[in-house]
Amino acid sequence: QSSLTNSDIIFVKLHAPWEVLGKYAELMNVRMPFRRKIYYLHRRYKFMNRIEKQISRFRGWLPRKPMKLDKETLPDLEENDCYTAPFSQQRIHHFIIHNKDTFFNNATRSRIVHHILQRVKYEEGKNKIGLNRLLSNGSYEAAFPLHEGSYRSKNSIRTHGAENHRHLLYECWASWGVWYKYQPLDLVRRYFGEKIGLYFAWLGWYTGMLFPAAFIGLFVFLYGVTTLNHCQVSKEVCQATDIIMCPICDKYCPFMRLSDSCVYAKVTHLFDNGATVFFAVFMAVWATVFLEFWKRRRAVIAYDWDLIDWEEEEEEIRPQFEAKYSKKERMNPISGKPEPYQAFADKCSRLIVSASGIFFMICVVIAAVFGIVIYRVVTVSTFAAFKWALIRNNSQVATTGTAVCINFCIIMLLNVLYEKVALFLTNLEQPRTESEWENSFTLKMFLFQFVNLNSSTFYIAFFLGRFTGHPGAYLRLINRWRLEECHPSGCLIDLCMQMGIIMVLKQTWNNFMELGYPLIQNWWTRRKLRQEYGTQRKTSFPQWEKDYNLQPMNAYGLFDEYLEMILQFGFTTIFVAAFPLAPLLALLNNIIEIRLDAYKFVTQWRRPLASRAKDIGIWYGILEGIGILSVITNAFVIAVTSDFIPRLVYAYKYGPCAGQGEAGQKCMVGYVNASLSVFLVSDFENRSEPTSNGSEFSGSPLKYCRYRDYRDPPHSPAPYGYTLQFWHVLAARLAFIIVFEHLVFCIKHLISYLIPDLPKDLRDRMRREKYLIQEMMYEAELERLQKERKERKKNGKSYHNEWP
Repeated sequence: QSSLTNSDIIFVKLHAPWEVLGKYAELMNVRMPFRRKIYYLHRRYKFMNRIEKQISRFRGWLPRKPMKLDKETLPDLEENDCYTAPFSQQRIHHFIIHNKDTFFNNATRSRIVHHILQRVKYEEGKNKIGLNRLLSNGSYEAAFPLHEGSYRSKNSIRTHGAENHRHLLYECWASWGVWYKYQPLDLVRRYFGEKIGLYFAWLGWYTGMLFPAAFIGLFVFLYGVTTLNHCQVSKEVCQATDIIMCPICDKYCPFMRLSDSCVYAKVTHLFDNGATVFFAVFMAVWATVFLEFWKRRRAVIAYDWDLIDWEEEEEEIRPQFEAKYSKKERMNPISGKPEPYQAFADKCSRLIVSASGIFFMICVVIAAVFGIVIYRVVTVSTFAAFKWALIRNNSQVATTGTAVCINFCIIMLLNVLYEKVALFLTNLEQPRTESEWENSFTLKMFLFQFVNLNSSTFYIAFFLGRFTGHPGAYLRLINRWRLEECHPSGCLIDLCMQMGIIMVLKQTWNNFMELGYPLIQNWWTRRKLRQEYGTQRKTSFPQWEKDYNLQPMNAYGLFDEYLEMILQFGFTTIFVAAFPLAPLLALLNNIIEIRLDAYKFVTQWRRPLASRAKDIGIWYGILEGIGILSVITNAFVIAVTSDFIPRLVYAYKYGPCAGQGEAGQKCMVGYVNASLSVFLVSDFENRSEPTSNGSEFSGSPLKYCRYRDYRDPPHSPAPYGYTLQFWHVLAARLAFIIVFEHLVFCIKHLISYLIPDLPKDLRDRMRREKYLIQEMMYEAELERLQKERKERKKNGKSYHNEWP
């Protein structure tokens, strides 16, 4: 049928009759409802029964669970309450068939039709097979299953019920009014297929697991707020009006009182306090528990959705691979047919070139970070000489803030470049099948995006202020620019700003691009149609016309959705010791994200082809890698970036409580003074010497200033050499990293060992189901034979019994 809006476009609607569906369902081993499930109850003792009765009576007084969906609005999804078996036309009487038109749901029908279209030969020739080739060469513009009518209705779903599954999904899943309710995963799976259903199951599980992490993170932050007035270190910083700090940049930066950084010292304490180490250990263990329990959750979903015994059929070879290697063929050991073959030497050389391209692009990121470092170094002195007093007095914070915003812009620009480079390199490798291509592309894009997003954060966490030298002998870039120093209150405030700004900006931008972009495009399309055909004519468009005007799903499927969440998981775990509020921000974003994605799938996109999957694929391995990296980075953040270790060393070795085995706030008296070294102002290099002489503090030019380090005073035998306290702190830092990593890795491995991948009750259910299905098959066959026997007796037909 020709399009009503564009006569050049012709729609072809394909429908498979019952005979075709039955034949291909048998070939594809599609599992269909067989018999109602008989739930086996474990033997219970009288005492347990009494307790359960008391609990149920108590529950009766409590309000109904608000997060559960109303069962009256949801349809009875028969396949979830029935045992299933591979469909067979010979044993069709075994299956529960109330209506042949609805026996195969729409997702299954579209999958069968697509399976047929992928294998149809459309022209004479070796490679002239399949719908995908017709789409790639432009013969067809699009191919998609139809949505089940409109997602809106004039009537209320409570009084009139849902008009179709799309309308039901919109009301109980994609609507903002149900943001606090569980997702109807079985309905999502029925409408969109198992692959998309698994994505939303994983996203819902991840969001649910964020609740304890967000709560503990908020507790750590609130602990910092409540102990702020009792923190000896921030008190000493605020009271240190007589301690004059050396300038933090050349020429234009003035001398400053340590008490001027009072606010920053207090803010640092909110994130860097006694509970930080506990939270870092908790988050490392949390990441392991999340992954281990996801395995169990996935196993339950796989059982409920009949994916346990499902094996992916052997994939077709990619057309590009066939075209490239069609001259060389070898026998496929599985199918026994000749197929294109890629030589080992050719494969290796392509992989080496691809790996070189990845390495080069990572170097580009590092170069961009280096550019940001130079920007920070140059602009510190610029802001220090600024006309506005607000910026002049907060030059370092202004530098960090602007650098993070510029860094975010660079991240977004490089992301566009990376996608094209990853596509080029993946196609250069010539993967054999679509899944190999997808895994290769996914790994490259993740590496690029991860390095792009986190490289500047790694710089701030581990390199900022570490290699600056000391006053009078600063280390410089290209012998010109003095390397940036940390704020007098420490480096953690910079890391917190970096984490907070990037996380909020990235999530806001992603949410806008995910929903805002298709919304604007669809609105523009509807506006043009309204102008040309009017509102009344537009509402009478057939469903295929309406669906064609929606946006197609991303070319890479669920890649963008997974990538966004995995990068967020990295942010939530890798530097969580520096920013305990990260899990809370992630939780708030994900509550919105679930409904945004649901709204997008139901209303803004064409219905994607329902496809099957057993797990989240290569993303699980990436999550495990992030979990391991998070332990290492958090160990280094606590040991190197925060002041946790220097404070411990002071409390036990150098403070008032030295040798007494205590580490309370009274033991921290004098810590600030002990952590600062003395510098003789006359020892400044000419290019470092500040324009002011510091006479505004005491009325006469300053002789000495202080800086953060453990160095000998200028008049000692070895001026500005490292003190014994420096080596004690360094040894304690290294010891902490080793102990922390080994302890956390031991806990992680112990937890993963103790938590089985398959729940015990699920294992018992699977065994019982196997037993019951065999019994049911025998019973059903016996019933059929008895029926046939009775019919023959009625018809008066005699037959010969082999057995007496």
